[in-house]
Formats: sequence, C-alpha cells, structure tokens
Amino acid sequence: MTATTLPRRERAFVLAGLAGATALAWFYLFWMAGSMAQNPESMSDGMQSMANAAGPHVAAWSPLDWTMMFVMWAIMMVGMMLPSATPNILLFAAVRRKQNAKGHAIAPVWAFVAGYLAAWTVFSVGATVLQWGLERLALLNPMMATTSAALGGAVLIATGLYQLSPVKNRCLEHCRSPIEYLAAHWRPGVAGANRMGFEHGLYCIGCCWPLMGLLFVGGVMNLLWVAAITAFVLAEKVAPHGHVVRRVAAVILIVWGGATFF
Repeated sequence: MTATTLPRRERAFVLAGLAGATALAWFYLFWMAGSMAQNPESMSDGMQSMANAAGPHVAAWSPLDWTMMFVMWAIMMVGMMLPSATPNILLFAAVRRKQNAKGHAIAPVWAFVAGYLAAWTVFSVGATVLQWGLERLALLNPMMATTSAALGGAVLIATGLYQLSPVKNRCLEHCRSPIEYLAAHWRPGVAGANRMGFEHGLYCIGCCWPLMGLLFVGGVMNLLWVAAITAFVLAEKVAPHGHVVRRVAAVILIVWGGATFF
C-alpha cells in the first residue's frame, strides 16, 4: 500500500489541511518578523517583549518573554517540519481508510498529526531554553543569530559531521520509509495513533535537531534562512536521492565551518 491508494478527494482534503496549517505557521512567522522590525512604539506589548528578549542584553526574561519565545519556536516547527511529514501522514490516512472499509475502527488522521507535532512541541521547549542561555551569554543579536564566529563555525562543523553519522542515517531511514515505519510501529486506537505520531516525531528530531541549530547561525528571524533549511529537510526526506543530498550538505557544512576559523 502507498499513499497514492488514497482516493483523490480524501487525499486532497488531507493535503489541504496540512497546507493550511503550514501556511498559517508561516504567516505568523512573517507577521512576527515584520512586527519586530517596526519601531518599538508601533509594537504590541507582546511583540515588544519578544523583541526585548531577542536582543543581546542580560535582563531576566519575564513569563511573557518565555511564553512568546516558546510559541514562536512551536509554530516555527509546524511550518518547517509538517511538510516533510506529509508522506507518512498520507500513508496513515490510506491505511485508515482500508481498515475502515474492513469494519475496523481506526483513529482519525488528526490523532497521528497531533502526536507528531507534540514531539516537536517538546523540542521547542529545549530550543527556547537554549536561546535563553545564548542570550544570557550575549551571544545573540536581534535577529537571533550568534555573534560569535567561533561558535557559528563549530555549529556548522558539528552539524556536518552529524549528517554523516550512523544515528542520522538510521533516523533518516525511518523518515524516508513510511511503509516500514507504520508496519513496525502500528498501534490501534486514538492513543495508538498519538503514540505512532509522537514516535515518528522523535525520529524526525533525531534526524534534524542539529539542522535546527543552524538557525542560530543564519538567524532565527532570517526567514530566507529558515526557508532554506526547511527546503533541505524536505529534500533529504522525500527526494529520490535524499542520501546524496545529505552527504553533499555534510561536506559543504564542514568546509564552511572550517573556513570561519581562517
């Protein structure tokens, strides 16, 4: 069974839902970036708080700072990661339809998606804490990019090396093989679908967490950089030669990182 066995109408419905959620996430990011670029007088209290938290100062974050930064990361992960999970989600929908036709009650697609996004929401907590730590060390500029060339170079090299690691390869295989994943991890019911989605999200985190660290190199608020990383993640997961893309990117990142030290 493949995702293409899903009837065109149902396939279009699922794709429309995923595209809508992704578009809303990117709309939020563009709105937020635009608001932060305005004069402080024109910002809402929440956006002013976020701009303050993003700047290279040592003031303590308020609860509003923490909330706004966490929301930013969580929504950013929806925009960046949901497109690359689409093959797995479509396949789950196809399996669900087949099982329903046999009289077996299967959890709705949203349960799988919710589990997947829950994993990335947990990741967003860690990303928020990391940003706070870098900000406290005065290592971030207002675009949320590192001000240390050495740190940036180290992140590039470490990410490139991870791209060549067995852990990366194993996690990427799970992401690139939705049929094998669902066959090996299938569980019934809504709770089972949540768990399958969550576990798939964990494999995606294992595959992509160093790439998310690159956001601090080019700037978390540099949306062209965010879009480039999103496109790369999608390519290495769904392109026919995704493993070649992974290895080429590894070489580029290592050379790029090494060049920053000279």
